[in-house]
Amino acid sequence: MTPIVLDFIAHHARTIPNKLAMAEFASGRRWTYREFDAAARRAQWVLHDRIGDVAGQRVAVLSRNSAAMLIIQLACIRSGAIFVPINFRLAAPEVAFLLGDCRPALLIHEDACDALVPADLACPTLRIAPDADELETAMNAAPEPDSIGIGARLDPDRVITILYSSGTTGQPKGALVTMLNGFTGGLGLALGTHVTLGSTFLIDMPLFHTAGLFGATWAALIIGGTVLISQKFDALTTYQRLIDPELGVTHYFSVTQMAMMLRHLPDFDGTKLAKLTAYITGGSPNPEPHHRRWLEDGVNMANGWGMSETCSSTAIPIGDIALLRAKAGSAGVPHLCVEMQIVDDAGQPVADGEVGEIWIRGAPVSPGYWERPELTAKAFADGWFRTGDAAFRDADGYYTLVDRIKDMYISGGENVYPAEVEAAITELHEVGEVAVIGVEDERWGEVGCAFVVPRPGTALSEAQVIGHCNARLARYKVPKSVVVTDTIERTASGKVQKHALRQRLAQQAD
Repeated sequence: MTPIVLDFIAHHARTIPNKLAMAEFASGRRWTYREFDAAARRAQWVLHDRIGDVAGQRVAVLSRNSAAMLIIQLACIRSGAIFVPINFRLAAPEVAFLLGDCRPALLIHEDACDALVPADLACPTLRIAPDADELETAMNAAPEPDSIGIGARLDPDRVITILYSSGTTGQPKGALVTMLNGFTGGLGLALGTHVTLGSTFLIDMPLFHTAGLFGATWAALIIGGTVLISQKFDALTTYQRLIDPELGVTHYFSVTQMAMMLRHLPDFDGTKLAKLTAYITGGSPNPEPHHRRWLEDGVNMANGWGMSETCSSTAIPIGDIALLRAKAGSAGVPHLCVEMQIVDDAGQPVADGEVGEIWIRGAPVSPGYWERPELTAKAFADGWFRTGDAAFRDADGYYTLVDRIKDMYISGGENVYPAEVEAAITELHEVGEVAVIGVEDERWGEVGCAFVVPRPGTALSEAQVIGHCNARLARYKVPKSVVVTDTIERTASGKVQKHALRQRLAQQAD
């Protein structure tokens, strides 16, 4: 069977060659689709020059967000290599573990990450630096782009990227992403959020994360839109860019915590973001009270859901603010080519409204994990991927995330989902961040402990939080203790590291 051709950049380079594909804030550089295609051809030549037989080889990239990352990924796709973006926020031993796991044939790294590169790394490297850019020099030595073919037709089932999990629970594992996974995941988000040729995405979600790479970036590029690449998220800078009429941002994707940080800015005015076609959130449940605040400002905030293993999978359809309000807090409906169900512990479907585990199958779903057959076998059941996320579906087919199943705790024989408790605490104006974990208790088995970061310029007490919860939650859901703190440990993608919170409590007990 002839493989499907999915090289959308090559297509756009022919049909809309002078359309702006991407711009980079750090350097001020801009690339049309023709220039993007040409740069990827040169990078493809560099891979062959440095590696030789590229097919199946891993090319790791350790960098903050950059256009180079997208150019390298496309070069890998065209040459048959596997693109492996590495989290630059990790500690050196963690980076060494990932590099040892994927065993790259080439490491391309930003000069700001020099200290993270292992001294005993076995593969060659190319350094990206403003004053001495080895990657750029190598690309400039390549033949004319038109003389460099873009490789064989793309096999939609070939692995193109390895995304390592964010490590909220332990040792990271590499999710395999095929061309079909990434394409249909990005296309589903694009169709669900009205992406057009005139759309402009602001990208400051990390490009080593599925939301930043396949969610936001590919959703724009597949259709022929524009991506504005920021090295990292900064609440004030992001807000200023979102409201800047000259930039003309139409779409923005962030985790819920980033959205909360925007609202906590001293001069924040949500109505100024009402011009956005879509503000998409994901990564963790978006509490209904928080979601409604955005909708009240007229912002088309569409919650979504996805994982490294599933790409972008659901979203609330945008365009109807009344529907968004009716489904506030929901993660929406499945995208194109996605099938989902909610099942009980025995793997049997549950009735609408009942909480169970999300199982998913379809074109965006990963075939498994890099060199971890035992984990792959455990994660799949009869073709369904077991997500580990607890949720329920309403009568209209909308899915609402409850929590990670592993984060649920049992207090006095009752199931407690921390996300529900967190949503209640978020209603307090003084709350900036919150995370709830279950801790051992002699009487009840487990009880809740809430970590709360007050909003800047406000004060918050344990009694205030518990009193608020007593008025809104069943007694068994109310946290037994509250830790008012300056910070809550999170991964680079904004997810709470609950194991780190447990370690903090254990150290305090000692």
